Amino acid sequence: MPNTAIETNKSTRVRDFNNALNRGVPTSPIRLMLNALHPAEIAHIIESLTPDKREIIWELVDPEFEGDVLLHVGDEVRASLIKKMETEDIISATEGMDLDDLADFMQDVPSSVYKAIIQSMDDQSRLRLETVMSFPEDTAGGLMNTDTIAIRPDVTLDVVMRYLRRQNEKIPENTDSLIVVDHHNKYLGTLSLADLVSNDPTLRVSEVYKQEPEGITATMQETQVAHIFTDHDLISAPVVNEQGILLGRITIDDVVDVIRDDAEHSLMSMAGLDEDNDMFAPVISSSMRRAVWLGVNLLTALMASAVIGVFEATLEKVVALAVLMPIVASMGGIAGSQTLTLVIRGLALGQIGFTNAKSLLIKEIAVSLLNGALWSIIVGCISIFWFGDIILGLIIGAAIIINLIIGAVSGIGIPLLLKQLHIDPALAGGVVLTTITDVIGFLAFLGLATIILI
Repeated sequence: MPNTAIETNKSTRVRDFNNALNRGVPTSPIRLMLNALHPAEIAHIIESLTPDKREIIWELVDPEFEGDVLLHVGDEVRASLIKKMETEDIISATEGMDLDDLADFMQDVPSSVYKAIIQSMDDQSRLRLETVMSFPEDTAGGLMNTDTIAIRPDVTLDVVMRYLRRQNEKIPENTDSLIVVDHHNKYLGTLSLADLVSNDPTLRVSEVYKQEPEGITATMQETQVAHIFTDHDLISAPVVNEQGILLGRITIDDVVDVIRDDAEHSLMSMAGLDEDNDMFAPVISSSMRRAVWLGVNLLTALMASAVIGVFEATLEKVVALAVLMPIVASMGGIAGSQTLTLVIRGLALGQIGFTNAKSLLIKEIAVSLLNGALWSIIVGCISIFWFGDIILGLIIGAAIIINLIIGAVSGIGIPLLLKQLHIDPALAGGVVLTTITDVIGFLAFLGLATIILI
């Protein structure tokens, strides 16, 4: 459930900056107000402003915050900001970035800037960056940071604590445990900081460490990584290659980003949009993106219209059918959408597959039959009262039951099929489902009317 106070505070900040820019307030107080915020809050303000105001605000951001701000804005906004920056400023902004964040950032910079950033790095940092970038960005390898603290099992806890004291500020953020490896750098387990400080310092690591969590393979998809973190309440987890050799670690802050991005992707995909699109993008580019989706919907609408056209003679003789037929399509569409949403969520959480799809299908058909019986009686009675025709009421009742069952079957079958074809069910499922329930709804209703009434 969203925190209303926080959301209100965000909108108030955007309004305050908008008003300050509209009134022509001197830049000095705006600069002070802006740089007192967290980089994520600055990014939110930048994304919420129109491009002309966005440029003014970006010029006022303190250079030491620029890197963090760029990481928090969407891809399109980041690209537009980078385009206006000098190469030296971009290189300066990357200093201090975590390696996994830097790897993501490098995807958006021009090739000339990419080379300049690489050349500015020392050999060790360059090698670590290349290791992360050798994996696709949506895998554990692409999420990981190679900045880890690894210890051997044969040393004492006292030695480990003295080693950590010498590290001082070099201890990576979100370090809740140390990674135990053998002399070949093969992952063995973890030693939590709580166990480190609460046990006898003379004990060896091998006597205290735990052989958990299991190492996450670098090729694992980021959504699976997120499931592991949420299921096991992890703060960090080691990343290993196929041979079990330690490569790096993933921390909870990266997993939170994955969960948020996945939720945004699912929401925006249902409307055929990209979660990284700039809401203040130029009219032409926004129109072109949406035109494709509108074209797809037009094709599906034409299919439904073609079905109606087949029964033109029936509609001319029984005008009441034209009034009632949207009800049938709408009821099937809503029922199918409910099942579709349930299945897409189950697929995302790894709870639904072909092994248990049959049981879910039987359950959803039973639900559709029950709801179909209820609402077909209600709609049938309304139709009889409205048009004074019992047969018409029976026809629309039967058509509603048929379409609700088709909606349930389609709501389960479509996302499973799209998943098999490696197509995002959230992106295409809704359109396919609407087409099927519209076509079947019109076909069942008008077909039954033609057979019985004409």
